[in-house]
Amino acid sequence: MAEQYERYSPTAGGILTRIRGVEPTLSAAHHRIAEVILAEPEVVAACTITELAERCGTSLTTITRFCRGLGLGGYPELRLALATELGRSKANGPIRRAVTFAPDDPTSQVLRSLTMSDTAAMDETAAQLDVSALDRAASALVRARFIDFFAVSGSAGITLDLQLRLHAAGRPCALWTDVHNALASANARDHRDVAVAVSHSGTTAEVVEPLALARERGATTIAITNYPRSPLADVAEIVLTTAAGESSPFRAGAMAARHPQMLVLDCLYVGVVQRTHETTDLLLTSATEVINQHRLPQR
Repeated sequence: MAEQYERYSPTAGGILTRIRGVEPTLSAAHHRIAEVILAEPEVVAACTITELAERCGTSLTTITRFCRGLGLGGYPELRLALATELGRSKANGPIRRAVTFAPDDPTSQVLRSLTMSDTAAMDETAAQLDVSALDRAASALVRARFIDFFAVSGSAGITLDLQLRLHAAGRPCALWTDVHNALASANARDHRDVAVAVSHSGTTAEVVEPLALARERGATTIAITNYPRSPLADVAEIVLTTAAGESSPFRAGAMAARHPQMLVLDCLYVGVVQRTHETTDLLLTSATEVINQHRLPQR
């Protein structure tokens, strides 16, 4: 973990969320430490640094570097952060782990597990989301001459909802899911425009490449991803991170990311509407009147 994270603060979300966010970018030794902490946070909170090093098969120095890479002063701060999060979980519910299902799980159990997991993911997303970055992103969308959205697969379905709502609110924008079309549109951007890319992993080339090109052309670039050290985050000026759960055999990470992504995109939409409420109210009211003419009467 060569890159130093910004200083950790308990008010910026839990330490486990931060560890999950950087896990894919860690070295092998640091990845092993992260795995042990995420699997047994209660045990690690009670371990000395020597005990944790033995459990991970690594050195005391490596443990310390891991902690500093997270923005902590050292191992004592990691234990304190874990203890704080564990104490909070006693009041708010158990520590969130990946949702797993068996082929014979009853539907009631599946529903309960999904509800708890998705609610926790949105709570963690809200806790760690950079509100100042969210404000800057909303203001940039308001100022934009044109807004490009880049997303594919599951993220595209979520992003389409925001694109359509902004379109109805009078904001010139388009969603590109084909990389050729995305690159062509990114190439036409300049300092008056905004490009928004949505990718759970932050490693999808079809999303990273057009955002990088839009930035080269001078557009303000915004990334929405679960991983703050991903290639997508590297090419964005404004990074908005989600805190989706881990992948499981019946539920890929991108599926778990849907509700956290929707939360961030909803915040952007409301931020735009708040800043343009006078004109937006008129447009949305008149659009509703027109659309209502196409509704069939109730039976």
